[in-house]
Amino acid sequence: MKLQRHPSNPILLPDPTSDWETYNVFNPSVIYHNGLFHMHYRAQGFDWVSRIGYAVSSDGNHWNRMRYPVLEPVGGSESRGVEDPRVTKIDNRFYMCYTAYGSKVEGEPTHEGGGILPMIACSDNLITWERLGPIVRGEDNKDHVLFPQRIGERYAVLHRRWPDIWIAYSDDLLHWDKADMGTILSPRADNDWDSKSIGGNGVPIETEHGWLVFYHGYGGDHIYHIGVCMLDLDDPTKVISRPGAAIFWPEELWEIRGDVPNVVFSNANLVVDGVVYVYYGGGDHVIGLATCTLDELLAYALSG
Repeated sequence: MKLQRHPSNPILLPDPTSDWETYNVFNPSVIYHNGLFHMHYRAQGFDWVSRIGYAVSSDGNHWNRMRYPVLEPVGGSESRGVEDPRVTKIDNRFYMCYTAYGSKVEGEPTHEGGGILPMIACSDNLITWERLGPIVRGEDNKDHVLFPQRIGERYAVLHRRWPDIWIAYSDDLLHWDKADMGTILSPRADNDWDSKSIGGNGVPIETEHGWLVFYHGYGGDHIYHIGVCMLDLDDPTKVISRPGAAIFWPEELWEIRGDVPNVVFSNANLVVDGVVYVYYGGGDHVIGLATCTLDELLAYALSG
């Protein structure tokens, strides 16, 4: 099982006429809503501070983007950038998980670090965003993504306490109790591609067999790979299946030699008409697309 690259790759490039997305566009979120593909992507320009831009497409391949970012850094906790958006629609609202990278540490240290916060913002139109706050404070935490529906009447989110993937629950998206957090997946020392570090990718996909979850990982060679696993629908702390092999890894020159080498990093794995669209940042420089059928991927995820 392997994702197939789109022949038009890369599908989004930096804009040399812009001051804020001059050098890199990467790590996009994409959702399908009202017959259109909506992309939020991380960009870096002259000051190397990350901002989040917005683009829209009718076919998922050709994009029209807004001239200005839809989310920019505010305050010391975001002074170095807002990064890696992951947008989830729950009921009739949109929620963006994004990473705040700052020079100011917020809160008392609980794990390690504190300058990398897992933030959540909400929107009714995908353009204007209101910050709700972080999942945790006082630790370096990222790679967080909301499930597309409540689980047991509570919101659920995957997040990354290095080097593991954790889950957390909340009644209101504002308060996240440490008692409701726990590890789901850890690196596998005997498995080359995810032996050192792992983190969540795009929004979990609900299927009749369980939650289909994409995640990334790397081993001692620090080459990013993408893999999948299946989690129980009612209790996502239960891992149903976790295949040993990856389904995607750097092969193109722009993935191997980008601004950061050997990176394929995805925040988007949506399903449209039975096709899984995986959008990813290649080498932290440009945006690519790879696809497969949902049936093929499910068969692999359950038995691979």
